[in-house]
Amino acid sequence: MRLTPSPAPTSSGAMTDLSATPSAPLIDGLRRFVGRYEVALCDVWGVVHNGRRAFPAACDALARFRAAGGTVILITNAPRPNGPIRAQLDRLGAPRVAYDAVVTSGDVTIELVRARGQAPLHHIGPERDFSLFDSLAEIAGEAPPRTTLEKAAYVLCTGLFDDTRETPADYDATFAAMLARKLPMICANPDLVIHRGDDLIYCAGALAQRYQEMGGEAIYAGKPYAPIYEEALSQAAAFRGERLDKSRVVAIGDAMRTDIAGALAQGIDALFVASGIHRDEIGGANTIDNAAFEQFAARHGLRPTAIINDLVW
Repeated sequence: MRLTPSPAPTSSGAMTDLSATPSAPLIDGLRRFVGRYEVALCDVWGVVHNGRRAFPAACDALARFRAAGGTVILITNAPRPNGPIRAQLDRLGAPRVAYDAVVTSGDVTIELVRARGQAPLHHIGPERDFSLFDSLAEIAGEAPPRTTLEKAAYVLCTGLFDDTRETPADYDATFAAMLARKLPMICANPDLVIHRGDDLIYCAGALAQRYQEMGGEAIYAGKPYAPIYEEALSQAAAFRGERLDKSRVVAIGDAMRTDIAGALAQGIDALFVASGIHRDEIGGANTIDNAAFEQFAARHGLRPTAIINDLVW
């Protein structure tokens, strides 16, 4: 059974009560939210792009939301500061007219590391994430020293060294050594997996989860935790020049564990993009099976405010 789109707005522009139905309603376009929401906190990977190309329809939808008077803050669990992510969006073809600002898990990670001063750290992650340390040096005047696991006071994980072939199990020996020294891990990207094109790739969150399962301590930056939302809402308020009413904010994302859980925990309505990371669990990329979605939502213990197949206008 395919979910059917929710009704169009009333003549006043108001939406019907999205919480009144037993199942989150399917909307056919972001235009249904014009007049109801002033701010959109939009996920990036899986919603705006797939790591290889931007989604033109999604970018157009966000640009049109802005043209209608809305503010768009891209909120991503990318473990790098916002500057390199904006450059990546440029390369992938996401126009800057589609958003007002970018807030990243990397931005939050910088503050977590700064709080530890010059305590030496051991970094787990690819070279492409080294921009995090460049930003730390710019902000604090000096980045903390990177060292071996034997000399580190804590571990900073931004991802797998080679996410094209490694799995979390490949790090068990490293985690055992960390456990022996009771080293905490700062996880710069709480995502477990993402799609790069059609390939499923492990993220830093999968490593942090495995470390915790072995008995280790993990400290998370990014969604679903409060600091990244606080920063995004602060920037949205600055752009709008007014105090925000959370009832006028919607978060858009494709991951229940991070995007939807994080938004709902902050008292923010959540629009679930069904064609993203969970697509195979709920019927495929182009069809949502109602029974499958109900079971899926029950497993997560979460119900988004509304559902959209793809982010379109």
